[in-house]
Amino acid sequence: MAADAISKKAKHHKTLLKVVTRIVLIAFTVVVLFPILWTVMTSFKTSTEFLTSAWTLPSTLHVQNYVNAWNTGNLGANFINSIIVTALGLCFMLVLAVPLAYVTSRMKFKVRGIVNFVVMAGLFISQTYIAVPVFTMISSFQRYLNEYVIFQDLRLTNNLVIYALICAVSTLPFTVYLLRGYMSGIPKDYEEAAGIDGCGLWATMLRVIVPMSKSALVTVVMFDFMSYWNEFPLAQIFLTDSSVKTLPIGLQNLMETQKFATDWGAMFAGMVIVMLPTIVLYCIVQKRLTQGISMGGLKG
Repeated sequence: MAADAISKKAKHHKTLLKVVTRIVLIAFTVVVLFPILWTVMTSFKTSTEFLTSAWTLPSTLHVQNYVNAWNTGNLGANFINSIIVTALGLCFMLVLAVPLAYVTSRMKFKVRGIVNFVVMAGLFISQTYIAVPVFTMISSFQRYLNEYVIFQDLRLTNNLVIYALICAVSTLPFTVYLLRGYMSGIPKDYEEAAGIDGCGLWATMLRVIVPMSKSALVTVVMFDFMSYWNEFPLAQIFLTDSSVKTLPIGLQNLMETQKFATDWGAMFAGMVIVMLPTIVLYCIVQKRLTQGISMGGLKG
């Protein structure tokens, strides 16, 4: 009888814990989703509807807000620039991070500890701390190159390729940290088998380690995509020409313009345009993202 009572009490506590956990998760979901849903709802309102009541549903779907944000607010050009920067940044990141993570996680060499220390130290350096020094260095280097005739038209600032490379380097420590933790858990047997088949270091990395690290790669691509897509401080310093501005800078300009023009609908439509690619990508890779984070945590 006593054992049954203890068992019932344990089940009761377990059920109560599940209920409390679900209530907390539901509350957290509401807190996270409500601002997003409210922004989407407001993006279809007219300025009059927004000023009359910010919490009511729009009477009609005022799609013209998106047209105004895209054309009048110049978000169309900013959107293309952001796609270019994000795509180039991800390419640079993979080219730099995958070999570095592979070498530091699978090989033993004299300066391995120093390399790992430098990478870990980079985790504690914020982009905003080094933005001005890096800009000064690049500007000085550009002036030096412009003294030569062959490089007179070279521009290192207001250059999407250079800016994408800077973004990739700024996320390199975090990316290498995640990949290294995952790659270090892959058994050595696979590399030994590849060596017997005649694969060198590059072939082993590309044909064995990289395919087995797909979940981790999806994770870092997702995190870095969000970082490059939403990056603001570096873009504000390195991209001052209107023709190369990215979405975060374009959204800031749109908000300043439409706030004084009282076109609140276009301003919220611009916010939705910025958020939408990240939300769509997350929905597509959600399962692999969760798997990569959990496996990286276990193996790291």
